[in-house]
This record gives sequence, structure tokens and C-alpha cells, in this order.
Amino acid sequence: MEAWIVIGLLVAVVIAYATEKISVDMVALSMLCVLVLTGILTVDRAFAGFGDRVIIMLAAIFVIGAALRDSGVLDALCSFLARRLGGQPAMLSAVLMAAVGVISAFMNNTTVTAVFVGPVIGLARRLNMAPSRLLMPLAFASILGGTCTLIGTSTNVAVSGVIKRMGMTPLHMFEFTHIGILILISGILYLTFASARFLSGRGRGADKSKDGIREYLAEVVVLTESPLIDQKIFDSDFSAMEFQVLQIRRNDQKLTPSRHLSFEEGDIVLIAGRVENLIKVKKIEGLDIVEDATLRNSGIDTSAAQVAEVVLTQRSSLVGRSLRESHFRQRSGFSVLALMRGDRSLMHHMADEKLQAGDLLLLQGPQERFRDFEESGEMVVITQHVFNAETQKRGFLLLGAFALAVLASSLGWLPDTIAFVLVAMLAVFMRCISLENAYENIDWRLLILIGGMLAFGEAMKSSGAAVLVADAITSTMQPMGVFAVFAGFCLLTVILTQPMSNAAAALVVLPVAMQSAVSMGANARSFAIGIMLSASVSVLTPFEPSCILVYGPGKYRFSDFLKVGSGLTLIALIIILTMVPLFWPLK
Repeated sequence: MEAWIVIGLLVAVVIAYATEKISVDMVALSMLCVLVLTGILTVDRAFAGFGDRVIIMLAAIFVIGAALRDSGVLDALCSFLARRLGGQPAMLSAVLMAAVGVISAFMNNTTVTAVFVGPVIGLARRLNMAPSRLLMPLAFASILGGTCTLIGTSTNVAVSGVIKRMGMTPLHMFEFTHIGILILISGILYLTFASARFLSGRGRGADKSKDGIREYLAEVVVLTESPLIDQKIFDSDFSAMEFQVLQIRRNDQKLTPSRHLSFEEGDIVLIAGRVENLIKVKKIEGLDIVEDATLRNSGIDTSAAQVAEVVLTQRSSLVGRSLRESHFRQRSGFSVLALMRGDRSLMHHMADEKLQAGDLLLLQGPQERFRDFEESGEMVVITQHVFNAETQKRGFLLLGAFALAVLASSLGWLPDTIAFVLVAMLAVFMRCISLENAYENIDWRLLILIGGMLAFGEAMKSSGAAVLVADAITSTMQPMGVFAVFAGFCLLTVILTQPMSNAAAALVVLPVAMQSAVSMGANARSFAIGIMLSASVSVLTPFEPSCILVYGPGKYRFSDFLKVGSGLTLIALIIILTMVPLFWPLK
């Protein structure tokens, strides 16, 4: 009976993770409560995963990555690449991907992408390139780089924790690096070709203007004595300023632009235009951006405010809520001047639009507030930051300490958890990151997910559910051979990573796959490594956090990721299915 309860929970967890109707951490905690209430696990065993060394090590790595980002080390690297390779777009793209992949082998890929996305956009503008040609390869390279080392992604660390709990030797720092490097190099070669063929010069990937500057949506109010009054829509000053009029709100009515319609005082006009033109609107007599006017009328001083483009992250409190619901202006002090989402036009009133991760906002507000919100993980500012020499010097010293920690842990001089915790503490002591920001940059939801799934793996084993499911799978597929079973689990993991996070997909499949290996007399470590790598190479959809960060700025369509990512996923999967059995024989 216990086995069937756990299997039912497994199905419920997969559905909950896939639909994302409930937060993943709440699903994990609810699952643990059910396991305890049904007597399948004791309280101590259910929550033992939260005390695992894996959780502590991941928390330390999050802090180190945030500190290196805030100190400007990675910005300095991007500027160096721009100076050296700015005139060679193909070489620039390849070297940029290589650099991002190497860095991502030791840092969280979302952090790496977040740091590089702003400078890369600025670089693309200077080179008159479509940002889309560089941004998707940037995100994909950061994901593939995570396959190179144990700490390259949280999925690797979590899998290592699971196999240790199952009585096997945990993964070593560079145990699978040779396969990861092969995947990364193959990915770079493929993406260099694919980005030039599929992403360069596309109307959707960049604006048709030469400089590739993106178009935003904004709401402009027609004030008293505005020169726009009585002008025809399609022959107005907006047309001269290269704005597209999408909709007019007049006395609570929504009017569609037509040849005979004229502007009137009090009209609120939804327009699409480039950033620099939107900023000019603020200086034109008789026109004002709705949010900017509201902010000034509230009595808040905007004289020292700056304007910046930002991308909302998955961790943002705005995701799933509108600006009005979240009271964003009152809470943050920012005025939202304009909004952009991929390549789609949003016809709702901007304040009522439900925001999504990857949305771009044009914000106006105090300079220090931008840094505060970025450090808290709410948003990524798409501008090159300015760091003073002392800050960058401390950052490079911290980078050296991090390299020593990797070396010391890989050679067995120090336990890896202790090595990384020491570097995280050093980051705080050196003032590379404040203690408050250190805690804010730890992805607590992911840690709760991993802690909960470690316990769930224990329940799968102790209840006999893993044996039950594994026997059903192996009895069906074993006639085709051990390799077919291995390939089936790897493919299943790739499929599950589309609606679920990589770590969740790997931790759901892993207990069943390892039990199947045991029942067939196969090498369970081969199955574990194959599933771990498969979870980290699926880039078919833009749901991965790194992809979400570039989805809006690159003005990609969903089909772009499917088109480019399917080939990349296939190449990586072929390498995994070929190389893993070669170095870790299935029998």
C-alpha cells in the first residue's frame, strides 16, 4: 500500500511541477507532510535532506556567484572581449560562448547570463548587429557549460547527493568534465553556424532599423494645447517621430486608429516606439508619458532620476501580477515608462497587464534603487555597469580564492562544502557583497525543492515504489537491451525538463532509473550520470531561467528556441548516449 501511495505522490508531483500552478517549494513541503502523515517516513528522515551538505554547498555557490557579479569581474571580461574581437562577429560569438561556458562551469548559469546580457546588447548595438544573434547562443553556452564540473549546475550537485544517499561514491569535481567539454565545444560549433543562419538580421530578432534598437509600448496622454489636437492619426507628429499608434482610450472607450480619426485633448494613446524617441516625448510640450506624469503628480522628485531598461527575472515579485496590483510605483519609487514582451504587441492598459518573467520594462527612478533591485534578484539592468577600480580589485581577489577552493576540493585537500563556505564568508568579509544581499541571492525555493526531493528518493526506496516502477519499465524495455533502457531514461529526462526545472526532472527520474539498473545488473552510476547530463542539455523551449532572460531582449519567438534548440539538444543527447557507456560501462 505504501508503494502505491508514493507512486501516486510521484504522479501528483510531476503534474504540479509541470503546470506550475503551485510554487515548487510548496509542492515539495506538501509532499513531505503527506509522507510523514501516512507513516512512510519519520519526521527526522523526511527533513534530513535539508541538513545535507549539498544544500550548504549550493547556498555558498549562490553567494559566491552574486559577489563576483556585483564586483564587476565578469563585466570587465566582456569589455575585454569587445575590445579585442569587436570587428569579427563570428569569432566574437564563438569566443563569447567559450568564455561564458567556462565561467558557467563554476557558477550558476542564470547568474552568468544575467551579468553578460546587458554588455552583450550594448556590444551588438555598437557593431550594428542584431542582439538576437548573440543572446541565444550566450544563454545556451551558459547552460552547456554547467555540464563540465560538479558545481556547474545545481542539478549536478543534487544528483551527487542522491547517489551518496544510495550508498555509492559521490561524484568528483571533474569526473565527467571530458564529456562536458565535448558537449560545450560541439554546441559552440553548432551555434556559430545556427546563429548566423537562423538568427542574424531577422525582422523579429531585431528592429528593422540599422542599430537594432528595440521598440517599446508606452501610453502617452495628450495635454491641453498639445499640437496633436485635431491632427489625423496617420498624418500626425507621432508618424514623424516614427511611432506606431496602436490604440486610443477616450472617455473609457477604446478606439482603433483609422484614417479619419483625430486626436483630442485628454486622449491616452498607446504607441510603439524606440527608447530614445520615448525619452524625447518627455520633453515635448503638450505630451506626457502616463506613468511619468502620475509619479510627478504624487509629489515625488524625479529631477535626479535616470532611465534604464530592465528584464524581469523569475524571482521577481512582479511576475504574475500587474503594476496596479503590486503597487509597484509606491513600493519601488520607479516610474514605468514603457513595456515590451518578446515580439508581441500588448493591447491592454499597461498598468493592468499581468507581467511575466522576461518582460522588458523602461523604468525611471533613482540610480541607487536600480542596483538594490538588481542585487535582490528582482530584475536585470540592461546597461553596462560602472565599477570603481577598488571594487574590481576585490572581485579579482575573490575570483582567485574561488579558483583555489575548486583546486583544493578537487584534490581532496578540503571538503568541497567547507572550501566553498569559506569563500562565501570571505566574499562578505571583503565587502564584495553585503550579508543582506548574500541571503537575498540564495535561491531558497531551489534548496527546498532539492531537500524535499532527496527525502522523496528515500521514500521511493524504503516503500518499494522504486522497485515496483522499475520492474514495470525494465520488463517492457529489457528485451531491447540495457542500452535501450538507458537511452529511454535519458530521453524521458529531456522531455520532463521542458515543463519542469532541470533539478526536479533529474530527481524525479533518478530513483526509478537507478533501481532499474540494479534490477538488470547494470551499472547504476552510468544511469545517474546519463540522467544528470540529459537534464542539463535540454534547450528546446525558453523556459530555462537563462533563456527567459534573453527572450525579451532578443525579441525571439517560441519557434526560434525550438528551431535552434532541437538541433543542439539532439547533438548533446547523441554525445551522452555514446560517451557515457564508453567511460562508465553499462554492464
